[in-house]
Amino acid sequence: MKPLLRNVVLSISSAILLTFSFPKYDLEILAWIGLIPLFFVISRNNRNGGFFWCWFSGTLFYFLTISWITQTMNNYGGMPLWLSFLALFLLSLYLGLYPGIFGYLTKYISEKTTIPLPFVAPFLWVSLEFAKAHLITGFPWASLGYSQYKFLPIIQIADVTGFYGVSFLITAVNSAIFYLFTLQRNKGMSKRWEIVSISYVAFVFFLSLGYGYYKLSASYGSSDRKIGIAVIQGNIPQHLKWDRNFQRRTIDIYKQLTNEAAKYNPELVIWPETAAPFFFQDHTIYRNELYDLASTGNTYILFGNPAYKLAENSTLNMLNSALLISPNKRTIARYDKMHLVPFGEYVPLSNILFFIEKMVAGIGDFIPGKEYTVMEIPQAKLGVVICYEVIFPELVRKFVLNGAMFMTTITNDAWFGKTSAPYQHFAMVVFRSVENRVYFARAANTGISGFISPKGEILQASPIFEETFLVQNIFPSNTKTFYTKYGDLFAYGAIFAACLMIMVFINNKKYKRNIE
Repeated sequence: MKPLLRNVVLSISSAILLTFSFPKYDLEILAWIGLIPLFFVISRNNRNGGFFWCWFSGTLFYFLTISWITQTMNNYGGMPLWLSFLALFLLSLYLGLYPGIFGYLTKYISEKTTIPLPFVAPFLWVSLEFAKAHLITGFPWASLGYSQYKFLPIIQIADVTGFYGVSFLITAVNSAIFYLFTLQRNKGMSKRWEIVSISYVAFVFFLSLGYGYYKLSASYGSSDRKIGIAVIQGNIPQHLKWDRNFQRRTIDIYKQLTNEAAKYNPELVIWPETAAPFFFQDHTIYRNELYDLASTGNTYILFGNPAYKLAENSTLNMLNSALLISPNKRTIARYDKMHLVPFGEYVPLSNILFFIEKMVAGIGDFIPGKEYTVMEIPQAKLGVVICYEVIFPELVRKFVLNGAMFMTTITNDAWFGKTSAPYQHFAMVVFRSVENRVYFARAANTGISGFISPKGEILQASPIFEETFLVQNIFPSNTKTFYTKYGDLFAYGAIFAACLMIMVFINNKKYKRNIE
């Protein structure tokens, strides 16, 4: 096979294998071999070739995996279809840079040393995933570890390493399999290195697996502090959600579903993001109806609601908020969303990208909240994250660190339509539960609503685009995991190791030049 055709086939193969490992295809086993074609590409090209073909493969992977963005921008953002595809392509090009850099650095280090690939690749991959999750506004979506949300024994390590540990394992196994295929080519490699590198990957994998089975046999939460929770899925169409003429119908739908759920006597009822499409802080008839609903059902109600603050210059600053009201008709707490959706709730670098808002009709102009508000009901303290925030593990961790004994997330995934996005979004919540060993209750306007245990078990999950409710007993927990206490220490360690390798080889090169 000609080199060009070989590179194209291998790069496309990797992108397709990884795409099908993610929801909603859920062929998670493919992730464990999905990087092997890329390692062949890297081994048979120079550094620039490694960069280009890994970039190409990464771009194609993201283009396929987050293709739902076009529907969101076209159907709900008012962006022309051609422009939404262009935006997807440009975003995919950017995200593809991270695999591209991985290809370049992997080739660079392999040229400078005989250290086996399994000792190098996992550290580089995790470092770049961390960078992708934090640079600019951060976008950890479709990170490798998330493909394994159903592989419960292996994801239990997340309570120590975060999801990065699972990404590390997947990359290590891929590199070890590739290494086994190519051992006969490595004439300069000693038998000791061969044995050590393969044994190291096998040891780490089976140690993680053993840890996972041990953790799955444990129990979490206080068995004597059961809390009944109902999540309400109103299934309000996005094009009607802010229609004043549909406002009455929206409230009636949620009231009806709440009354049906009240038959199960939940202590807490959760409505989705912006489920109450009015300003609760103003004295309206709807506000009184919600208070009456909580009082009649003798339950606390947590719901999404737009809020506002008046600035000193009388500017109206909008907030995406969650409010908790009590059976005695009091507002207990309000949380204002802190991590806003770029190009959805605000325009980043608006002074430079001022033209974006004119191109996309659906962009909001919200300001971020500033406090990790931990709310309290008689049975326990709880945290709430809104929509996009749940994909950021550091944010969820801080709620638990500040005393939350279980977590909730409210979202409106109607934007995504019947694409893979609601399933990808839901999968990330599984990791937040495991990382912090807390129950998660999720209320989504059009689904997926559900409950997840501290072990990552999906206890209940609703179908998408159905009007329904779910009720589940959960158990609050005071457990503080290693990850809850120390955050992404594992990822920082991987970054340190990767930087150390790169710096050592750069310094060795300078040293050799000086000798010459």
